[in-house]
Amino acid sequence: MIPPERYAERLAGLAAAARSGGVDAVLVGVGPDLEYLTGYRAMPLERLTMLVVTPGSAPVLVVPRLERAAAEVEVRTDVTIDTWDETDDPYALALRDVAAGPNEALHLAVSDRLWASHLLRLQATRPAARFVPASTVLRGLRMIKDADEIELLRRAAHAADRVVGQIAAGRLVGRTEADVAREVRERLVAEGHEEAHFAIVGSGPNSASPHHDASDRVIQPGEPVVLDIGGTIEGYGSDITRTLWVTGGDPANGPDEEFRRLFELVREAQAEASAAARPGMPAERVDRVARGIIEAGGYGAQFIHRLGHGIGLEGHEEPYLVAGNDEPLAAGHAFSIEPGIYLEGRYGARIEDIVVCGRDGPTVLNRAARDLYVVDG
Repeated sequence: MIPPERYAERLAGLAAAARSGGVDAVLVGVGPDLEYLTGYRAMPLERLTMLVVTPGSAPVLVVPRLERAAAEVEVRTDVTIDTWDETDDPYALALRDVAAGPNEALHLAVSDRLWASHLLRLQATRPAARFVPASTVLRGLRMIKDADEIELLRRAAHAADRVVGQIAAGRLVGRTEADVAREVRERLVAEGHEEAHFAIVGSGPNSASPHHDASDRVIQPGEPVVLDIGGTIEGYGSDITRTLWVTGGDPANGPDEEFRRLFELVREAQAEASAAARPGMPAERVDRVARGIIEAGGYGAQFIHRLGHGIGLEGHEEPYLVAGNDEPLAAGHAFSIEPGIYLEGRYGARIEDIVVCGRDGPTVLNRAARDLYVVDG
């Protein structure tokens, strides 16, 4: 669990970042930014809930009156809670202490996931203001995971590891992808996840679709199954992918030579990229390490997505390991490393771990074996 004092440190850090960035106020709506700063997982509603952080004043949380009790219980740091009634203007309330008049030229940062309906009302309230994404001042704080965050990511990773092992040891042949996906979700929760957010089960030709939605296709002997699963523990995410090959108990149904070759390329690319994820290494160069191995093996055109994404309170957040992102990795960055090769209409393979960039090099949080799981199914 994140200790209460950590939230106070985050709020102070955001106020300092706003001051140095020339931002008059950071307006944080419902979502991961609000949870990161206060611990409050507010209900997303058409009624405005907004944390207002200014460089020179104490933070204020504006909530509908009917949400006050929940906010008082869940907010884990010292903020002033202001409530509004159904006939009040919550947008004027949120901006009440930011500036004296509507025509003052303000620099306001709003959380990236704020609903458009809320942003438009804020803009109407302060028409002369310049609005920018809150990530311009918040991203540096959220990207660097502290020890408590890393421990939650580790717990989530290990729980997901156990589910991979359970699925690989169980029956697969003759079941639909959707049925296996339901089992995955149940097992994630049984292993300690509060929520199971996704369970990609791509069998046969569906294994060549990286974000395949588990379907009614029946898993057959002699084909691969790409298993990409994840959820959250105390808000922090797991995300692991392993590739299985089901034989139905007949060795003659084992993987063919090309599949073994492309899988070995994926395995090598994943291992080498993980080892390269060290402080100071530009994010795009880690992607380049994996991509270069797959390209040299003749499958560059079949590696169709970035190498990885940051993870924390969001399943996909910064930093992104992709060409064009020359930002150097830093200690505390946490991200996936997940190369894949996809032969459309035939089959595909992917391996994914969550990796933390440490001061002395990478730490791979997942422990599940990265070999091809050749199973009876």
